[in-house]
Amino acid sequence: MLGILGLMRGARIAVEVCMAVRPGEEILIVTDTGKLRIAEALAYAASSLGAETSTIVMLPRERSGIEPPRPVAKAMLGADVVLMPTTHSLSHTEARRRASEAGARIASMPGITEDMMSTGGMTADYGEVAALTEAVARALEGKKEAHIITPSGTDLRMSIEGRGVLRDTGLYHNPGDFGNLPAGEACLAPVEGTAEGILVIDRMGSIVTRPLKVIVRAGRAIRFEGPDAEKLEALLRSADENAYNIAELGIGTNPKARLRGIVLEDEKVLGTVHVALGDNRSFPGGRVASSIHLDGVLLKPTLIVDGQVVMRNGRLLVSGQASGP
Repeated sequence: MLGILGLMRGARIAVEVCMAVRPGEEILIVTDTGKLRIAEALAYAASSLGAETSTIVMLPRERSGIEPPRPVAKAMLGADVVLMPTTHSLSHTEARRRASEAGARIASMPGITEDMMSTGGMTADYGEVAALTEAVARALEGKKEAHIITPSGTDLRMSIEGRGVLRDTGLYHNPGDFGNLPAGEACLAPVEGTAEGILVIDRMGSIVTRPLKVIVRAGRAIRFEGPDAEKLEALLRSADENAYNIAELGIGTNPKARLRGIVLEDEKVLGTVHVALGDNRSFPGGRVASSIHLDGVLLKPTLIVDGQVVMRNGRLLVSGQASGP
């Protein structure tokens, strides 16, 4: 188990750099029984800055996307800053969206581990992450079609016309700002019903650990092939019909992030792309409601946007320079 000094390294970066907490602000730590030590470190870091800090503990949700208890959702509405170190994600919930609309600065940290608080993506230079994220976002904005190809077999096209790009920079300093910690991605919701082709997911946390082939038609996953197919299909069936929606295209922009088998950090790794299934309402223009949002990471991808190569074999090409593994 990591010592308190390691935990405090990440906690101070989160509170001081990423959230820019100020004396007198009301900070809420939303956690569950699986992440108590991390919550304590965040609460201590915020309190040391003179912030009015409260922690609320719930039972872990069964899976990502399930709403928190009503008292938790209500408490989130009254905070200036909400930090959410939880076992499963609250990012794509109505509670989080309402709190963002009310002006809270929110960082979601689903699956965060004590090791991740001191190494990898959490220790990045977030000024650098923000600059790279902005460059990728500019490469996507105002474009019509994205085409993804990977060595494992992905060949997937989707319309992105009219869709705004979210910038998960790790710097959440303005009312209503929201993202992950660790951070580092530019992402959007493809136009519903337009994704077509083959998606091969290389990693999806503990759900998919070997390449899994997904046949995509009219914006939905219709068939799954691979050793972990049954596991993923069972999870989707347990949610709702909209769980099969192609919900997100994201590009990792954190040079310090590492593949750990935890989606929170895996999807931020520079040189990766991720495609999500399920809810897309957290993205500009998204209108598909689901109780689930699952991100599948693609390794060594080539990403072509309106005929321009934005990434080639995991090498990100922005501002005339290549970056990535």
